[in-house]
Amino acid sequence: MKVFWGLGKILTLVFWLVVLINLAKPLINPLHLLVNLAGSLLLLTHLLELVLFNGSLKGRSNPWRDRLQILLVGIFHLQGIPHSPHLEADHA
Repeated sequence: MKVFWGLGKILTLVFWLVVLINLAKPLINPLHLLVNLAGSLLLLTHLLELVLFNGSLKGRSNPWRDRLQILLVGIFHLQGIPHSPHLEADHA
């Protein structure tokens, strides 16, 4: 499973490289718009992940580095963070 998460991180970073190259030198006409749209949606998704999982970053040694990695690779970094034990709520 670690190979899958590592491959996901690499492919996500390659995608971000394509988005940056597309910003510097746009690709052919319809393709550059699709790459920009996909990059925008992925950034929005990673920002949402950052907001949702921000509480699990408290108590980590470098939470800002974790936040940066979540912005870059999203869920692939979150899978490597050990889960903290949750307190069960009392159900009355």
